[in-house]
Amino acid sequence: MAVLSGDDSLTLPMIAMGAVGAISAAANVIPREMAELANLALSGEWDQARRLHYRILPLLRACFLETNPIPVKAAMAMLGRCRDELRLPLTPLTSAPRETLRRALQDLGLELRGAAA
Repeated sequence: MAVLSGDDSLTLPMIAMGAVGAISAAANVIPREMAELANLALSGEWDQARRLHYRILPLLRACFLETNPIPVKAAMAMLGRCRDELRLPLTPLTSAPRETLRRALQDLGLELRGAAA
């Protein structure tokens, strides 16, 4: 049976325990980094995987400050990749989590260019 991580912040620990990959919401925001994290861990490059994990962890946590996909959609809008529109019963990301998410994106050096930024 193949086990996949379903929580982005647990991708590295899950692979360390035998998981073979992840179902990632944050990969919509940082696809290259999430793929690299999984590939490094799966190939046993634990030091590099650990460094990447801790570098992206604030964003991974910010992506789940409210119900998924609200923060992910907000992050995508901040990056100019989509509009920050949701259908009910989902509602826009509230201000404190929005600021945490914005800081996490900026700390990764991602360019904020959307109207939601």
